[in-house]
Amino acid sequence: MMMQNKYIQIYKQIAEEISEGHYKPKEKLASEHELMNAYKTSRETIRKALNLLAQNGYIQKIQGKGSIVLDRQKFDFPVSGLVSFKELAGSLGDKHQTHVEELAVIYADDYLMYQLQTPPDTKIWKALRVREIDGERIILDKDYFLQSRVPELTKEICEVSIYDYLENDLGLTISFAKKEITVEEPSSEDRQLLHLEGFSNIVVVKNYVYLEDATLLQYTESRHRPDKFKFVDFARRSHK
Repeated sequence: MMMQNKYIQIYKQIAEEISEGHYKPKEKLASEHELMNAYKTSRETIRKALNLLAQNGYIQKIQGKGSIVLDRQKFDFPVSGLVSFKELAGSLGDKHQTHVEELAVIYADDYLMYQLQTPPDTKIWKALRVREIDGERIILDKDYFLQSRVPELTKEICEVSIYDYLENDLGLTISFAKKEITVEEPSSEDRQLLHLEGFSNIVVVKNYVYLEDATLLQYTESRHRPDKFKFVDFARRSHK
């Protein structure tokens, strides 16, 4: 095998060992020096293999701690659908919980005025919720609703399902959403509220949710730790 392919060979072998359970989630991978000796190769080759493992979600390289094996189980997060966490949680098993970190009526600042297309002094419901799965806090949902459309909101509603309350109690018909997905550096708020040790980025899904009369109801930032979710979609090619 050509020398430039050695790191790919090492990558495939370690990836296979992780997939077959030889390494457990959160277990520390052998050090670069140990891998150099085991594969009788250079540090540069080992680093290339480790980078490839990190890029493909097998390990997380943590400064000062080496390489930690990641849990390969990921939850499907539908990009196209309008799905609440309660509905998604049905596929997550029993170990999921919602923590309401903040619930308040605020006046829209310039940022929210722009996102919700509202005039100054508009009253907005702000709900900050952390989603915990299997003991790890991995999603921060920042929801903003027009109070004119949602007169009342409680902590209990936020802990269960806001969408269920909007549709079944208030009789609102949620029709469609525009979504934007970006990868960003975690904010200080992300690091305070989520378990992000060792993670240098976070996946942000911005939702603009509309009612059936095409009026904007909600703006949401859903901030995900990147190792736990696959963002999936189904596309159909239109034929003229």
